[in-house]
Amino acid sequence: MTQTAQTTEPAETPRQHPVGADLRRGPFREGDRVQLTDPRGRLHTITLAAGASFHTHRGHLQHTQLIGQPDGSVVTSTSGHEYLALRPLLADHVLSMPRGAAVVYPKDAGQIVAMADVFPGARVVEAGVGSGALSMSLLRAVGDGGHLHSFERRADFADIARSNVEGFFGGEHPAWRVTVGDLAESLGDPELGEEPGSVDRVVLDMLAPWECLEACATALAPGGVLIAYVATATQLSRLAEDLRQAGCWTEPSAWESMVRGWHLEGLSVRPEHRMIGHTGFLLTARRLAPGTTPPQRRRRPAPGASDDAGVLVSPWAEDSFDDASLGVRGTSDKKLRRSARDAARIAGARGAADDAAPDTAEDVGEPTGGVAQGDPDVTPRDV
Repeated sequence: MTQTAQTTEPAETPRQHPVGADLRRGPFREGDRVQLTDPRGRLHTITLAAGASFHTHRGHLQHTQLIGQPDGSVVTSTSGHEYLALRPLLADHVLSMPRGAAVVYPKDAGQIVAMADVFPGARVVEAGVGSGALSMSLLRAVGDGGHLHSFERRADFADIARSNVEGFFGGEHPAWRVTVGDLAESLGDPELGEEPGSVDRVVLDMLAPWECLEACATALAPGGVLIAYVATATQLSRLAEDLRQAGCWTEPSAWESMVRGWHLEGLSVRPEHRMIGHTGFLLTARRLAPGTTPPQRRRRPAPGASDDAGVLVSPWAEDSFDDASLGVRGTSDKKLRRSARDAARIAGARGAADDAAPDTAEDVGEPTGGVAQGDPDVTPRDV
């Protein structure tokens, strides 16, 4: 008697799209951010709004020319100049969004996600939210099922970051929590912080990351990764020496990256004259298991790096670091107020568009004013 094998197909369950995914596809809608590229390669980022128009010295175009058009369309201004319309990539968005603090450049954000091995579902702690650029990359990496807890000392920076993140994802992200306060003081708090040993990754983008090492060591699970972004060599040296002295971290590893574009036109293939040079240093170390002693370094230390007994000593005294001593230029109150207004306007336009959005895909809405971004060969201006 022959038996026929039978297989049972699992019942299909409705698939939920990750937060913000629907905003990255489909025709242009009201509230969408659109990047216009002119024939000379200049970029202009606008937010589509009903009845609005985009003006330059080369004529203007109505936002209604874009609403309902597919991504990658070409529109023509009143003077006959053509513009390529595309949704900004994350790398484009962070360079054109309103800023309170300087942003982590895409080249560094990508390395932070990769070299810290930030995986879907990870529990990540971030210190130094700034304008929210790095937070967007981390939220994409951990996904809706992960957890990103961001700490920011300045409430005005945190407000700008919230508006930027909500404007990009189209609303609040379920995996994101923002705490205004000092990570060193708040991370171990039972109500504000995280459980000891529950964090997978810690990302530090702050002036004096060595002040948070004890709190980070308590929160990180054994094998967890600490990655820090610092701007100067003095900060890099101080952090590396303090990690070694703590005795609960692997040997730190540090590097920087420089990105140079290439000119591609016929047989004229050569490096671009301008490039993104030094933006910051990245340093990583991993948390050792409790009670574990790190192996002794076998390479010969530099002269003066050890005492008479051969023990490595830190060259850094307990001097405090501040913006002035490191040559970091502060952000004016006027610029902060302008960035906060712009970020809130963009987030509000997105929220209003979502509230008024029709149920069917065919009934696309209409569009918010625009702002211009600088020459692509030059660092984009704050808008």
